Amino acid sequence: MYTGQDLTDKVVVVTGGSAGLGEQICYEAAKKGAIVVVCARRINLIGKVKEACEALSGKDAFSFQLDIADPENVETVFEKIKAEVGPIDVLVNNAGFGIFENFMDIDLAIARNMFEVNVLGMMVFTQKVAIQMAERGIGHIINVASMAGKMATAKSTVYSATKFAVLGFSNALRLELKPLGISVTTVNPGPIQTEFFDKADPSGDYLASVDVFVLEPNKLAKEIVYVMGTHKREINRPRIMEGASRLYTLFPHIGDLLAGGILNKK
Repeated sequence: MYTGQDLTDKVVVVTGGSAGLGEQICYEAAKKGAIVVVCARRINLIGKVKEACEALSGKDAFSFQLDIADPENVETVFEKIKAEVGPIDVLVNNAGFGIFENFMDIDLAIARNMFEVNVLGMMVFTQKVAIQMAERGIGHIINVASMAGKMATAKSTVYSATKFAVLGFSNALRLELKPLGISVTTVNPGPIQTEFFDKADPSGDYLASVDVFVLEPNKLAKEIVYVMGTHKREINRPRIMEGASRLYTLFPHIGDLLAGGILNKK
């Protein structure tokens, strides 16, 4: 079994790999010798990430334009990876987006698209990769969920719903795939200093209000790559929010006070 300390010639596929956390995961995997496959919609960016990965790893990297919400495109990209790169050792499902708005105000077409990207498209890609991994008896699937999937707050109704779905899916999938030699890890970050918030919170007020909790994408990426090839169940960051989420589960009334008070910054 390989580890995140040595990913030499392991094929690591990252969705949403054109920027932010996904981009940093690509770079950290490349530093460990992986053959990185960058997947994202923005074709103008994935080529640059691919070239940077090649410089870091000293070996070929690949980039494929991927619209995770389009099942036909997912099928096409998966077949291209299988034909041009080879079997996938690690899949990082990082693609996703959020909109922070009161539920009564949100456009439900946006809500539907959020589920297609954050949940349904991820499931389509994961099923194809899991079947391939099961045939080889080895593999690692890493799903980037969110602290919003452990502790919901106001103005994150739809986004939290998608991330609760990712967590439920991942926890059941872990049990199904473990006997087949495949690990499943969920990553549950709080706010990260990335362009995610350009869409989720255009005003910038939310990030400013939770500055003490904000994560640096490169540091979280190092932690994610470090657990590749292991049986790590979850990565929860920052730790103070992990503690709050545990309190939320054990003492839901107190959790509601937290979520509706000091953690309600949207």
